[in-house]
Amino acid sequence: MLDRRLFLHLATWLGQWPAGPGLHVVRSWRRARPAWDGRPRPAVAVSVGGSTVLSVPPRRVEEVQALVRGRPLDAWLTALPAAVGVPELTTNRGVFRWCTDPAPLPDAGEWLPPAMPGAPPWLGLFPEVLVVRDADGAYLAGVGIKRHDVYGHELAVGTSPAAQGRGLARRLVAQAARRVLAEGAIPTYVHHPDNRASARVAEAAGFPDRGWTSFGVFPH
Repeated sequence: MLDRRLFLHLATWLGQWPAGPGLHVVRSWRRARPAWDGRPRPAVAVSVGGSTVLSVPPRRVEEVQALVRGRPLDAWLTALPAAVGVPELTTNRGVFRWCTDPAPLPDAGEWLPPAMPGAPPWLGLFPEVLVVRDADGAYLAGVGIKRHDVYGHELAVGTSPAAQGRGLARRLVAQAARRVLAEGAIPTYVHHPDNRASARVAEAAGFPDRGWTSFGVFPH
């Protein structure tokens, strides 16, 4: 049975649940406002089976509909940023995963403010992060939570080169997923189709590949 939190997340985040065959361009006020990190996400799409919902700003619906009509994704994706009014941004594709039963891996990290020795800049986008530190307090690996709406929270993970291969990322992702579920939301995880390392982390943490995909227009 489909998880209700996932249904509510995509219906809220995109503006419509992916239902019915084909590509559906829908309007959403969320695409016209800053996202979780204060930066715009003027086009977001999720594909489930043969159905795709492409969420765009309300005033850009007609232009995007004209762009995509009767054409395959590869023929118009690079033109999507201009169609939604931000030609300086880029498109991104991903494997879209979600989890209701994280892997029973032991906790690895602690929740802290993002400022710490050696922390990567991307962690600074989050008000709180789940991190592993070494004996001297230096950063080894971390997870941030992208709170898209009250129903769906996306996990982002990174590991320092010196700490790779220890299984820290999968443990952190599972630990963060348990927190998201405890808060009443569904944890999601998106990675580039060619990122096999990220795919392995997701699988090990309890985020199977169900064949769902995503794409959109994101900041650099």
